[in-house]
Amino acid sequence: MTASTPIRSLDQLVQDLRDRPSRRLAVAAGHDPNTIAAAGRAAAEGIADVTLVGDAARIAVLCAGHGIDPGVFTVVDEPDTVQAGRRAVALVRAGLADVLMKGLIATSDYMKQILDKEVGLLPEGRVLTHVTVFELPEFVLRHGKLLFGADVAIIPLPDVAAKLQILEYCLDAARSFGIAEPRAALIAATEKVSPKMPATTEAAAIRDLAGARFPGAIVDGPLALDVAISPEACAIKGVESPVGGAADILVFPNIESGNVFYKAATLLAGARLAAAVVGTSAPCVLTSRADDEESKFLSIALGCRLAR
Repeated sequence: MTASTPIRSLDQLVQDLRDRPSRRLAVAAGHDPNTIAAAGRAAAEGIADVTLVGDAARIAVLCAGHGIDPGVFTVVDEPDTVQAGRRAVALVRAGLADVLMKGLIATSDYMKQILDKEVGLLPEGRVLTHVTVFELPEFVLRHGKLLFGADVAIIPLPDVAAKLQILEYCLDAARSFGIAEPRAALIAATEKVSPKMPATTEAAAIRDLAGARFPGAIVDGPLALDVAISPEACAIKGVESPVGGAADILVFPNIESGNVFYKAATLLAGARLAAAVVGTSAPCVLTSRADDEESKFLSIALGCRLAR
């Protein structure tokens, strides 16, 4: 893909990755049924060279159960899940893997190792966040594109400095999909700036900083969700915004709004999605226990796309 032909669907993302050199994926505690299925598909599709760090005997049984040739994986035998996590992170730190993925390891242990100041993956001064790419049927029908959003899972109440980094990560992700001039909406309940609503004052502050900090991007806020994505809402409300009705990116004011949007998109609107933890030295796939195999696979694809 080039800047003139942006990726407009998650299937297109996978197809584009098939035409590129494979990235290297390290799975922490890879003896997990759903993760093995998704990782096996990524290997079969040719988008990732997969190393499973985990219990080799259980991996062999799971591969047989899923009809996967275990030869598609490199297996590092480590039955202890915490140690498997450490060894997978070490592969990324050593430059032997481009993307990290959570397998059958507790989220708290997975995140603890990513955040470890001595041997983790978060550079000093950076914040960790969770970027999601949504493929919403109605949004695709009306706009013909994907929608990026953050943060829905990591930072409860990001301040202005954290939101600026979140915005940066989202812009980088959108550009990696070939969007030359991404439009980002700083979401709030209203377009009016009010000291009684911190989300609006913070959005205005970020908007004023964004021009100099993020050249080539179009950032505006505060914007209500309808105004951000609906030209009709802009016309009815008389809102004039360079982002209004055309947002590629939604930056949420807090985790509650982002998480509700995420779950409403999937459970009520039939969205397909891919997600990755970023801010780290390599993308980290952190999927929910409720995510199906397809979401895990698409999240691997996103991690491979974002890997540098």
